[in-house]
Amino acid sequence: MRIRSFQGLRPQPEQAAQVACVPYDVINSQEAAKLAEGNPVSLLHVIRPEIDLPEGIDLHSEPVYAKAVENFKAFQARGILNRETEPCIFLYKLRMGSHEQIGITAVFHTDDYNNDIIKKHEKTRKDKEDDRTRITHDLSANPEPVFLTYKDSPEIDTLVSAVVKGKPLYDFTAPDGIQHTVWRVNAANSEAYIKAFAKVPFGYVADGHHRSASAARVGLERKAANSQHTGNEDYNWFLATIFPASQLQVLPYNRVVFDLNGLTEEQLLAKVRTIFTVTEGANDKPVAPTHVNMYLGGKWYGLHWETDPKADPVSKLDVSVLQERLLAPVLGIDDPRTSKRVDFVGGIRGTGELVKRVNSGEAAVAFSMYPVTVQQLMDIADAGQIMPPKSTWFEPKLRSGLFVHTF
Repeated sequence: MRIRSFQGLRPQPEQAAQVACVPYDVINSQEAAKLAEGNPVSLLHVIRPEIDLPEGIDLHSEPVYAKAVENFKAFQARGILNRETEPCIFLYKLRMGSHEQIGITAVFHTDDYNNDIIKKHEKTRKDKEDDRTRITHDLSANPEPVFLTYKDSPEIDTLVSAVVKGKPLYDFTAPDGIQHTVWRVNAANSEAYIKAFAKVPFGYVADGHHRSASAARVGLERKAANSQHTGNEDYNWFLATIFPASQLQVLPYNRVVFDLNGLTEEQLLAKVRTIFTVTEGANDKPVAPTHVNMYLGGKWYGLHWETDPKADPVSKLDVSVLQERLLAPVLGIDDPRTSKRVDFVGGIRGTGELVKRVNSGEAAVAFSMYPVTVQQLMDIADAGQIMPPKSTWFEPKLRSGLFVHTF
């Protein structure tokens, strides 16, 4: 797998905490506006530019993309984002409570993505991919890193452990309590990482399928438009932070369904009993794989089933079993990627969010999932299969704005 150092844009240390923001896809426009309120240097003004335009504007309209470009240029002109003095890579540590993970931030070759050396486990939604492709194209930049993982390498661990003993470039705790610490590795010392990653056969997209897909699309577009293309141009590379698999923390991705497809609560429960072993008075969180907990009518129910040992890696997933046995045939959610009758709730929001949505009447039933493991993700990607949508929620998440790759 190829990585490279890059001479990108980044904030000064004293402004890093204010520039850094959550990824574009974990919040909606209203939440983005609230987070950026009173903070003119938040990168949300670039990656969610609609917050600086009249409320209700079409998010995919020309003024939105023009505003992104305007704000991005202003950030550079005002010294909010500054050009690095030389190509380098960064080490990026995330700490959430007692959990800690350290990744390498660099640029990765789009050919490795296109040729499945960087493997995927999710399909993208066309509207979201088109949107990020347009942002990437218009900015001529990857404004946010993709979240990648790889199978652990003792050689890379040794390189990382030596650097993190030194003084960091950035070190701050975000409002959500997650600590972000960054070390800079200069061009000369980056070579050891480049050589070590050349021995890593595969990488895996953990989070950021739309960002990586859009970067690859823009790379192909620029290649087609450049008669002197060599493969080494900056547009062939995209920004990512890659973590060893053993350090990742996966939270569940829960589901809420807005109606019962014409059934009463009693009728739904009766059908569920014919599909699963049902336990009344269950807790809000499932205890193990092959268990899903359902919140219906103010009560939690435990649903359990036996796994078919001959099933493929995707069919064994709890989210697959729930979809194929209950959501599709009983509740009529045939395609969870496009259905407007189902919503997905990241595990960081807790099961209290599920109870809140059902009790308020916004949703009719909720399902609390057991988290997918990183090994399951890799097994599925290695098999060339695709996970159901919204199967994994990685936490803690990268902050956007600490590094920007331009081309």
